[in-house]
Amino acid sequence: MEDGNRPANRFSILHSLSSFPVQLAVGALGVSCVMTQLALMRELLDAFSGNELVLGVVLGNWLLLMSFGTWLGRGADKLRRPLITLIVLQILVALLPLGQVFLLRAVRNVVFIRGAAVGVTGTVISAFILLLPYCLVAGYALMLACSLLARAEDALGIGRVYVADSVGSIIGGALFSFVLVRFLDHASLLVYPAVLNLLMAVLLAFRARFKLLSTIAGVLTVAVVAMAILVDLDGVSTAWQYSRQHIVARANSPYGKLLVTESDGQFNFIENGVPLTSTRDDQHVEETVHYAMAQRPEARKVLLVGGGISGTAREILKYHVSRVDYVELDPLILEFGRKFLPENLADNRIRIINTDGRLFVRQTGEKYDVVIIDIPAPSTAQLNRFFTVEFQAEVKRVLAPGGVVSFGLGRYENYVSPELARMLASADQSLKQSFPNVRVFPGSQVFFLASDGPLFNDIAARIEQRGIKTKLMNRHYLDAMLTPDRMADMQRALEQPAALNTDFSPVLYYYHLRHWMSQFQTGFGVLQALLFVLVGIYLVRLRGAALVLFSSGFASTALEILLLLAFQVLCGSVYHQIGVIVTVFMAGLALGAMMTNRFPNGRAALPRVLADQQVGSTPRGDNGGKILALLAFAIASYAILLAFFPPLLNGVSDLTASLWFIKTAIALLTLILAVLVGMQFPLANRLEFDGTVAGASRLYTADFVGAFLGALLASTLLIPLIGVMGVCLLTAALNLLGGTMIHFRKAII
Repeated sequence: MEDGNRPANRFSILHSLSSFPVQLAVGALGVSCVMTQLALMRELLDAFSGNELVLGVVLGNWLLLMSFGTWLGRGADKLRRPLITLIVLQILVALLPLGQVFLLRAVRNVVFIRGAAVGVTGTVISAFILLLPYCLVAGYALMLACSLLARAEDALGIGRVYVADSVGSIIGGALFSFVLVRFLDHASLLVYPAVLNLLMAVLLAFRARFKLLSTIAGVLTVAVVAMAILVDLDGVSTAWQYSRQHIVARANSPYGKLLVTESDGQFNFIENGVPLTSTRDDQHVEETVHYAMAQRPEARKVLLVGGGISGTAREILKYHVSRVDYVELDPLILEFGRKFLPENLADNRIRIINTDGRLFVRQTGEKYDVVIIDIPAPSTAQLNRFFTVEFQAEVKRVLAPGGVVSFGLGRYENYVSPELARMLASADQSLKQSFPNVRVFPGSQVFFLASDGPLFNDIAARIEQRGIKTKLMNRHYLDAMLTPDRMADMQRALEQPAALNTDFSPVLYYYHLRHWMSQFQTGFGVLQALLFVLVGIYLVRLRGAALVLFSSGFASTALEILLLLAFQVLCGSVYHQIGVIVTVFMAGLALGAMMTNRFPNGRAALPRVLADQQVGSTPRGDNGGKILALLAFAIASYAILLAFFPPLLNGVSDLTASLWFIKTAIALLTLILAVLVGMQFPLANRLEFDGTVAGASRLYTADFVGAFLGALLASTLLIPLIGVMGVCLLTAALNLLGGTMIHFRKAII
């Protein structure tokens, strides 16, 4: 039978050890969550040779499953031994990520055909199953910590959980982005949050005098450290993943996981599961170079963006150019290229520039006779930047009079699908905004050439006139590739209706995703229908503070993606500085939550409406609702104003010190958004607090579901289809709706 004193006894241990160790445990959970999320996103990208859709699927699954975990935790305050449960969950949080990495690498080629692409449905299901255990445990642990601190400190304790989780996320994100990922593989990297959480379990168990649990957690800590020292975790698991290939080098960089394999003397470079180049890929190398160089065989200076390690830079030298400026973003690619393919970069006429290609084009004062863009297809918003109207205008500025720009797009094998036609038409129309002459050549890829000067179709004759020796690009090969029917296919494709691809309306990467998805059976099936119905039912039932947090959760991810897109477009893909933007966002969340936690004491600039409230009290529905509504209206106003900032910032991109100004402005915009979002949760929690953790569970779930939809829809659908302006207006409308509904309610449901 239940004892009337049981609730007090249940939490007496917590009172004896104070709430600070629990806050430390939540901080460690935040560190683990963000590092595990980043590592598993990169692992899944590698396993499924991914693109932007894979990233959206993984992030969306993560947020959705975390919302399930927090929803399950709505009854956490009814547990008989909550502190013991929290310690056990802390141990699971430590160990599960390591197991997930090993499981993914071991079974990917067992579940799916080795080397075959995995479609959308397979990716969704795989990510769901892989992430499910960790996300449920982490979400439930978060609610359990809320119940412990709520019993100790009322509603204010739940606000402290939010702050501790945000601070842990800041630390984890900074460590991952700026330190660990540069020197460690994912398996070794995840040992650090594992040890941290095991030590937190030891601390909690020791302070609460749970000797057995303390001993178990201590033994597990020693075992994990010993395993990391004695066993090459990454080497063993990668060997499972690539069991039929001889791995000669592997490493992580801030831009992905790079692998070099060897087979019969052929080296293969694989980044994030996508083959970059091979030592025997003569077709790609020669087509990339000669379609462009044959147009201007007398060229003296050539700019090559990407692809130099494959041999394109060396192939360009056959035209006796005076210099090739080869721009490559990832220093690890250059390091491995010099090690395994030194002959491709050895000539002193090749000047290697380690920076973002678009940033280099924007800043350089050089003039080039030919610019060759040798990068992968626009499968992400970052890669799409090299196919936009704005970038082509920037390229035109660095071209000498009559200079030529060239890039390849899509794969063509005697059939142009509607999806491929839309891609090609968009690229063609975008090029024509800057260049009057555009030619398209259907090789293994479809190669686009553009210039202010004349362009020629007789590629073979022009190569022969210069006496250039090639393996494949001879008259016979070109006659087979450039037949009248293939050229007619191209012309029909280019006449299809398609939108211009611009920096802030990146439709080409949406077209690319549609083209990629068309290769699989991706009809609207039972799984998609079930998810659609469940999310629809949930949204219809949202009320009060939960609706406000759903709207701000959507804003937090959708608008952060917009800010990251603006940063990449305006400043280049400078990874560490993008990491700063993410860290600033997490810091803003913590700052906003701390400000709200201090409101009732009058130690911050308060609205008068809260001046009569005491620490830990629940605000009156009308007053608290007004403040929450004001914050929702502030986020809506911010979203509307944000729609105009990227073009304004782009307009100052040629001014002195403009990059510094743009980076500072984007960081400040990120901080403002995060502070507004962070202020809402503690206030909403005090409005909903009823002495149990159920209210916090509803709010955390709403926040996660909103963030899930914002991340998934903004990155893969909304930005390409309706552009930055449309996403900002949609976000503003959601927050206006939430703010209006809570403003006019007499009581918070």
